[in-house]
Amino acid sequence: MAGASLLTLLDDIASILDDVALMSKVAAKKTVGVLGDDLALNAQQVSGVSSERELPVVWAVAMGSFRNKLVLVPAAMLISAFIPWAVTPLLMLGGLFLCFEGFEKLHHSYSHRRKAGSRGGAVNEPTRHGTAPGIGPTPEREIATAQADAPPAGAVDPLLAHVAALRAQERQKVKGAIRTDFVLSAEIIAITLGTVADSGLWTQFATLSIIAVIMTLGVYGLVAAIVKLDDVGLYLSRRAPQHFMALPGRRLGRLLLLSAPKLMKTLTLVGTAAMFMVGGGILTHGLHFLGDKLAWAAEAVGRIALLGPGLAFFTPSLLNGLFGIMVGGVCLLLLTGIQRLRG
Repeated sequence: MAGASLLTLLDDIASILDDVALMSKVAAKKTVGVLGDDLALNAQQVSGVSSERELPVVWAVAMGSFRNKLVLVPAAMLISAFIPWAVTPLLMLGGLFLCFEGFEKLHHSYSHRRKAGSRGGAVNEPTRHGTAPGIGPTPEREIATAQADAPPAGAVDPLLAHVAALRAQERQKVKGAIRTDFVLSAEIIAITLGTVADSGLWTQFATLSIIAVIMTLGVYGLVAAIVKLDDVGLYLSRRAPQHFMALPGRRLGRLLLLSAPKLMKTLTLVGTAAMFMVGGGILTHGLHFLGDKLAWAAEAVGRIALLGPGLAFFTPSLLNGLFGIMVGGVCLLLLTGIQRLRG
């Protein structure tokens, strides 16, 4: 009797594992679009950090992402079980935040360039190592230099103050990346939960957990690889010509060195655009009448000869992005107005 019960238990476990594997595969396919946006956004958030701090920053954001998912997975299951109507409004709040943050980035960049232009000087953008031109290449070396030439007691060293400002900026980048990750992770969890909505409790929990771990490892592993492309290129370009493969390797290294800054700049632009497209997409999905209008527009564009199918594919994302920009601008205006009223 005990043997039969054990066999039944093992059969149930095997059945659950089969369901989890199948549902994880389906959920992964459905969330791959958000994964691309997540990758671009996080690569953008890490840009401008000093070379020696890139991997620690990626690690800090990855740990924050895991903490986000530790909260989101049980919260999503509880909300789905007891107040399923709240899923869409909560996601829309996240979409609103993405649109606001994206527009705030654009406004900050524009204001910075405008102030620099009014002073008649060039914009002092962060370099590859995250420091301003004329200052030491990394905060670590700046600290070493500052300690070697320490000022008199009680005096404030400008170099140490600059390094402290860099550290504070780094902490802000990490916090901002973790906040953005929370919204994107919530969307991934919501899509996955919709995929396994008709499955059992354990299947739902296991599928959500697997997707959370795989997506986090995948995104931040790729981000770490992207931000270190130039270091790989530098290593390859400096290799001594010891064997016949050294010359192609050095050429590849030079190619990586030339392409890495352009790739990071592209990812910065794509990441900002993704904020508006993802945030606007969440909002239009929640506002059904807007979602229907976008579907109608895509269908209408799809009827155009030759270019129709391609245009129909990009039209929803483009319109979602435009709507996200409009919403982000309105949010920033409202917040600025409230702050001015408060004095």
